Amino acid sequence: MQPRKQHLVDTALALFNQQGYHATGIDLILAQSGVSKATLYKHFRSKDELILAVLEQRHLHVLNAISTQIDRAIKAGDSGVLAIFDALNEWFNSEQFLGCNFINASAEYGDAQHPIHRLSAQHKQAIIELIRAQLPPNDAEKADQIGLLVDGAIVMAHTRGIKNAAFIAKDMAKIMLF
Repeated sequence: MQPRKQHLVDTALALFNQQGYHATGIDLILAQSGVSKATLYKHFRSKDELILAVLEQRHLHVLNAISTQIDRAIKAGDSGVLAIFDALNEWFNSEQFLGCNFINASAEYGDAQHPIHRLSAQHKQAIIELIRAQLPPNDAEKADQIGLLVDGAIVMAHTRGIKNAAFIAKDMAKIMLF
């Protein structure tokens, strides 16, 4: 990604995390990024396109972080599914944890046909697929249940400030799996 475009995406991500998608205006993004309106519209035809770029970047980052944790666990002889909760715990206890961009985006863009809502749903489905890939074929239906634990832990950590929510969910997943 071009440096100016990347800077816009990074600036927008920080502002969307702080203020939400609808509450963050283009003028604020421009002021914070120091980028001209012409440069913004050279890279993105609309605010929605910028939001989609932010979410696509975040999607790749989340999948990479979870995949890295899964690979590490498998190499150590541990459960790849349970490693997802370790990745969540690291995130919940980091300065970068400000809730889930995809849960927030789908709430603000409630129309299931809106591209932002659809991308959020696709992200959540990708997480389910990561989980499903770690389960034996005869346990694949448990992926949605574990996905529910993942999203529940995210919401609990964000809304209630319970930073060990990932480990609470992990204990529940252990009961389901073993």
